[in-house]
Amino acid sequence: MRSPVKTLLIVFVVLAAATLGLAVGRSGAPLPEWLSGFLPAAAKQSAAVSEATGPIVYYRNPDGLPDYSLTAMKTPAGKDYTAVRASEDVSFEEKASIVAAAKGGERGRIRFYRNPMGLPDTSPTPKKDSMGMDYLPVYDGEQDDDSSVKVSAGKLQKAGVQTEVAERRILNTMVRAPGIVEEDERRKSVVSLRFEGFIDTVENVTTGTHVHKGQSLMRVYGPALSSAAAEYLSALNARPEAGIGNQALKGARRRLENLDAPEGFIAEIERKREIPVYMNWPAPQDGEIVERTAVNGMRAAAGDILFRIVNHDVVWVMIDVAERDLALIKVGQKVTVRPRAYPDSPFTGKVTVIYPHLRAETRTARIRVELPNPDDVLRPDMYADVEIATGMDVPVVTISSSAVIDSGERQIVLLDKGGGRFEPREVKLGRRGGGRIEIKEGLAENDKVVVSANFLIDAESNLKAALNGLDKGEKSQ
Repeated sequence: MRSPVKTLLIVFVVLAAATLGLAVGRSGAPLPEWLSGFLPAAAKQSAAVSEATGPIVYYRNPDGLPDYSLTAMKTPAGKDYTAVRASEDVSFEEKASIVAAAKGGERGRIRFYRNPMGLPDTSPTPKKDSMGMDYLPVYDGEQDDDSSVKVSAGKLQKAGVQTEVAERRILNTMVRAPGIVEEDERRKSVVSLRFEGFIDTVENVTTGTHVHKGQSLMRVYGPALSSAAAEYLSALNARPEAGIGNQALKGARRRLENLDAPEGFIAEIERKREIPVYMNWPAPQDGEIVERTAVNGMRAAAGDILFRIVNHDVVWVMIDVAERDLALIKVGQKVTVRPRAYPDSPFTGKVTVIYPHLRAETRTARIRVELPNPDDVLRPDMYADVEIATGMDVPVVTISSSAVIDSGERQIVLLDKGGGRFEPREVKLGRRGGGRIEIKEGLAENDKVVVSANFLIDAESNLKAALNGLDKGEKSQ
C-alpha cells in the first residue's frame, strides 16, 4: 500500500508534465520522450493537434461561425480570432490555391472572393453565402481573356457539367394541333325541282339512309313538266320533213332537259310513246341523306330543297395550326390523325391545302387533310389530335435543346475550349424537334458545347464581364 506522501508526489509530477506538455505543444516543439510517458491521452492528443506549421493563411471565428479575416481581430465578445496555418485543414475548396498564394506561389495574389452562384457580390476575405457555400477566389491574371472563362476541374465535377459534340442529323419536327372532321364540299348535293310541282309520295328513305345514285326518292307531278313531255311526244310522232322535224325534236328534248327531267323519264316517253302522269325522281349520287323536307302530297316551288345527300367515302380534317408553326408546314407533308373517339386507330394522310387567310380571333391558320373513310368511322364534327411531320431529308448541324441559353434577345451556347475554359458563343437557331435544335450560324460540326449546368458557367462569364467593365471604368477615372 502506497503512502500518502508518495501518492501526492505522483499527482504533482503528472500535473506538471501535463502543463509542460501543453506549453510545448503550443510552441510547436516536440515533446521530450521522458515526458510523454507521464502525459494523459487527452494531453497527448491536444499536443498533436496543436502542431500546426507554415505561415498563417487567415483567421477564423473562434465560435465556429462562417466569418473569416486576413488579419488578427477580435469578436464582439472580446475573443481572439483563431489563426489557421497552411498545414491545417482549410475548409475552402481552393485550399491549395490559398496556401500557394500565402507562399507567393504560381497562381499569384488573390484579388478577391466572388459569390459561388454568380451573383454580383464579392468579398476581400473568405466567407460563405447564405446557403453555406464557400466564396470562390479570383487570382491575378484570371481576367485577362475577354472571350472565355476558366473553371476549375473540381467545380466542374461538383456542378455536374456535361458536354456533347454538335453533329449533323436529320431533324424531325412534329407539329401537333387539334383538328375537326368535316364533309368534303365536292361530295354534297341537294335535290330540288326546276319547276313548280307536287310530290305524290316519298319513298321509304329518311335522314341517315344510305342511297345509291339513281335510286328513286319520290314521285313528282308537274304541269310544266307534263306540257314539255307532250310537246316532245308530238315531235316524236310527227312525220319528219327535210331538216325541220329533227330541229323540232331537238328543241322539245332540250326543254325537258332544261327542266332537269331525268334521262329515264325521257327514255320511257320514247319507248312507250305516251306521257307518264308521275315521274320517279332519282338520287343524284351515292351517300347518306342528311336532310329531308319532302313529305307526301306537298307542293314544292321551284328551287325548294327537298333532300340533302352527302358522300362520306372521303372526308376532310380541318387543322388549326398556330401562326408560329405555319412556316414549317408544306403541301404534301405526312399527317397522322387520331380521332378522340378512336385514339388507337390512327389515320394517315397528307397536307392537301393550306388556306390563304388566318383566323383573326385565334391567330391560327387552317390546314386541310383529305382522308379516305370507307367504313364511315370518321364522322363530321368529330374532334381529332393531329401530328404533322415537318422534318427535312437533309442533315443539319444540331445540338441538344438544353445547350441553348435563351435570353429572349439572343441565344447563347457555351463552347468547350478544353482545359476548363469555356467561351460564350452567340448562335442562330433553326428548327426544333426530338429534343434537338438546328444551328444555322455560330457552330460547326464537332464543336463541343455544354449541355448541363451551363447556367453556372454563364453566371461566371457574366460576372467576369461585369468585373472587367468595372476595372476599365476605374482605370479610365
